[in-house]
Amino acid sequence: LLALTAFICIETIMECSPCEGLYFFEFVSCSALVVTGALLLLFSLNLHTRIPQINWNLTDLVNTGLSTFFFFIASVVLAALNHKTGAEIAAVVFGFLATAVYAVNTFLAVKRWRVSSRQQSSRQSSDYMRARTESREVVHRPEIQRLDA
Repeated sequence: LLALTAFICIETIMECSPCEGLYFFEFVSCSALVVTGALLLLFSLNLHTRIPQINWNLTDLVNTGLSTFFFFIASVVLAALNHKTGAEIAAVVFGFLATAVYAVNTFLAVKRWRVSSRQQSSRQSSDYMRARTESREVVHRPEIQRLDA
């Protein structure tokens, strides 16, 4: 919602002289809004369970980490290059708020990714131990005779 609000604020600006900061902020807010919205839709409809080949915790971590970084850079650039209009100031404020929210979400995504990677590694090691144990077990079957006897 903060990315959407920042995007709406930046779209209400009618004219700008050096527009590079404004265009960069517009691109970042729109991109973050679209990608985060698509992931939110995937997660809320449980569509991510149909594609188990993708590490969704890592995907969420990368999205929130990149969004945090680019929102911070875009907000700093827009704050430095704005013309002190109300829409630009509001966009900068919502940009920094979105940065903070994405940073918190990145922290939570890191924790979730670490837990899932620990569970996956423990599951892989237990599968390895089970397979190794099964390969060492010898089943006595009298119907099979040794060839060297």
